[in-house]
Amino acid sequence: MRTEETARRPRVVCVIVTCDRAALVRRCLEAIASQHRRPDHLVVVDNGTEPGAADALAATGISHTLLTSETNLGGAGGYAYGVLTARALGADWVWLADDDGRPGSQWTLGRLLMCAADHELDVVSPLVVDQDDPDRLAFPLRRGLTWVRHRRELGHDVLVPDVANLFNGALFSAKAIDAVGVPDPRLFVRGDEVEIHRRLRRSDLRFGTCAPATYLHPQGHEDWQPILGGRLTVLVPRDPARRVGTFRNLGYLTSQPGLRWRRWPDEVRYGWYFLVDQRDLSGWRLWRRASRAGRHEQFDPPTARAPRPRAMVA
Repeated sequence: MRTEETARRPRVVCVIVTCDRAALVRRCLEAIASQHRRPDHLVVVDNGTEPGAADALAATGISHTLLTSETNLGGAGGYAYGVLTARALGADWVWLADDDGRPGSQWTLGRLLMCAADHELDVVSPLVVDQDDPDRLAFPLRRGLTWVRHRRELGHDVLVPDVANLFNGALFSAKAIDAVGVPDPRLFVRGDEVEIHRRLRRSDLRFGTCAPATYLHPQGHEDWQPILGGRLTVLVPRDPARRVGTFRNLGYLTSQPGLRWRRWPDEVRYGWYFLVDQRDLSGWRLWRRASRAGRHEQFDPPTARAPRPRAMVA
């Protein structure tokens, strides 16, 4: 006979981070509210100043918490804030969502929960697909030495083990959160998901991607630049501020246990891109300077804004 604790319905709290993208977060919340198995509570971390998040939350009809920040915490800080709030609210599972994506069907959350139970997973991710072409993956998955870019390449596999897109619809158990912690707010944007993935791989936790559960997202290749005829790529954001932060965060990541092997391949790839392909000596110097700062954990502080109401619970 099952005890009352094991028989009860698990409490799922969905955490969404947004910043001045009211239309996108509204669309995301509408898709989440339409789930056949709806979350028990919503937490939205609003890093921006554009109004609209409160009305979009109220329209879902789901119990919710709106966390506004006087400082733009970035994606990493926003998820840290939201995940800790979800745990404080007693979440058994925390469902992470970004404002520019949304569940691919009304069955996404239910399939994630079923997949986690069937395969005894501590973290389970949906298959993140291109919102304009759902047969194509928004972010390619690595299987051994090959990259999977289309859904058909997965065949009839339900689970892709040890692979996950963690901030685009992934479902974390309370056990996993307590074991790996929350994203490092210093990373702000770019590299935060890789760093959590690093911790997850070094743990004894089980995780994977549930192919039948889908999550729609824009193509994630715009900042990746090909080298050596497309055999390899480097991440070079077009936005100058994001570029500096990305290079710094990559440097930090290659100083951490489990990722130190990546430093010298990165040095070669970025050296080739800037010095051979682009003939951009100043770009290479920026890469060297920013990545060195990351390895020495030299992070610039975020910029504060005028005060706003701190939190609203409904």
